[in-house]
Amino acid sequence: MSKPYYDANDLRKFGKITEWSEELGTKFFDYYGKVFEEGALTAREKSLIALAVAHTEQCPYCIDAYTKDSLQRGVTKEEMMEAIHVGAAIKSGATLVHGVQMMNKVNKLEM
Repeated sequence: MSKPYYDANDLRKFGKITEWSEELGTKFFDYYGKVFEEGALTAREKSLIALAVAHTEQCPYCIDAYTKDSLQRGVTKEEMMEAIHVGAAIKSGATLVHGVQMMNKVNKLEM
């Protein structure tokens, strides 16, 4: 059996991105940390949002990380699945609404 393209162990190496671009990597991690601080949204809510976005972006590393994080913050399996469905609905709706662009172009070309 062949080795999968994504290696779950690579997630632990994420911090090493600063090695090849220290300034930008550090700025990213500063920003990332700030985003996930408690604010108007709780850390639990932010984790659930991150989980849904991880699925719409199809990032296996993020899915693993925020599934674990969500569970640790008391998010239920039902809440996680519902959040994923919300993300999927938005992603599919965004795809379909761009069909208006195609319709406009067709109408313009048929003139």
